[in-house]
Amino acid sequence: MGKCCAMAKEKSVFVCNECGYESPKWAGKCPGCGAWNSFVERVVRVASGRSCSAVEERGSLAPLLIDDVSADELPRMNMGDDELNRVLGGGLVPGSLVLLGGEPGIGKSTLVLQTVLRLTDRKVLYVSGEESVQQIKLRADRITHPRSNCMIVCETVLETIFTHIKNITPELVVIDSIQTMCSEAVDSSPGSMTQVRECTARLLKYAKENHVPVILIGHITKDGAIAGPKVLEHIVDVVIQFEGDQHHIYRVLRSIKNRFGSTAELGIYEMRREGLRQVSNPSELLLGERCSGMSGVTIASAIEGVSPFLIEVQSLVSSAVYGTPQRSATGFDTRRMNMLLAVLEKRVGFKLAQKDVYLNIAGGLRVNDPAIDLAVICAILSSNMDVEIEAAVCMAGEVGLSGEIRPVNRIEQRIAEAAKLGFKEIIVPKANVKRLDLSSFGIAVHPVGKVDEAFRLVFG
Repeated sequence: MGKCCAMAKEKSVFVCNECGYESPKWAGKCPGCGAWNSFVERVVRVASGRSCSAVEERGSLAPLLIDDVSADELPRMNMGDDELNRVLGGGLVPGSLVLLGGEPGIGKSTLVLQTVLRLTDRKVLYVSGEESVQQIKLRADRITHPRSNCMIVCETVLETIFTHIKNITPELVVIDSIQTMCSEAVDSSPGSMTQVRECTARLLKYAKENHVPVILIGHITKDGAIAGPKVLEHIVDVVIQFEGDQHHIYRVLRSIKNRFGSTAELGIYEMRREGLRQVSNPSELLLGERCSGMSGVTIASAIEGVSPFLIEVQSLVSSAVYGTPQRSATGFDTRRMNMLLAVLEKRVGFKLAQKDVYLNIAGGLRVNDPAIDLAVICAILSSNMDVEIEAAVCMAGEVGLSGEIRPVNRIEQRIAEAAKLGFKEIIVPKANVKRLDLSSFGIAVHPVGKVDEAFRLVFG
């Protein structure tokens, strides 16, 4: 049977900059994501026909009964980094496509480079579209590593990269970054929506067909989302984000999407001159710089992923200098802080409407655990009354709109972490301790059911 003719022709489409939605004509509002004025015109080449043999080959796979499909545990590639392995769900799955995002200069390339340099028993191809070979070598020399089996190439044309891959046959491919790659099959500039989507789709096809994992490094927008079309996150198997403040030494590796594991995992690193160091016990580091005799400081027992750790919550409350009081939070959701301030005023009677309130999570971390609500409101009142909270007390509890202290998950691990670090007392929700033997923890556990009960316990 002969093949259909496949002549390329050009056509013009309009693509949404936010989600990658394609439309044959311009529209003011994107039907896909609802963004306004986000359509840009792109010229793409399409084939007027398709190979008949390719169609027959694609349709040759017969449907299978779900009970006949083998569901053996997928083998994992050990990355030599306990934090990264945990965030990936136990290691890197062969044939998976992983997207690592983060702000410029946060340490994405350093994390990936120091990881692949440890894989001495794996052949790795590191493709850089942003740095020269000499720049990569300088960074590699700064990172302490054994003799590596990593090969580097500076290239941005996808077809040339696949030629290198065919000649080298690596066991792991790293693309730094996906926004710099371009394909000759698409007539648009590197970094455009069409180029990013086309390059990602072809790399996914290569990874699945050859069972070779591919790690893509990507940038993020000013809103904190992965740059490029939103469909990019749907194509890949794993999306992890590298977060942190460039003015702090701590970095957080957070799982956003994972088809092979949990998205509740989190890894913490410390940025040093010789690279990133894993932080196996973040509580000791986050609490190592505490100052005694200061008001507005509390210790909260938080859980991110599977690891409990203690963090320092700092607050500053002062009289509003201008007409409108200022509300600012670093590392904590500002809207949730405003909700907690409303609870304090309505349910407890503290008047903070004419006060500036500033909140900070020490160490540059961003914490989403609602169990630190109790520590937040205690820090705010401590600063407002200028009364110090005892350094040997920590707390965990979610605050509801009616002023109740709601139960939190995995309370045993939170209490055990506080006891391990030498704290004498911990305040927890009353609903969490109904079936617990409080004498087995080696720390005084104080259950509370309302916000005012916690205040009487803390401030007397």
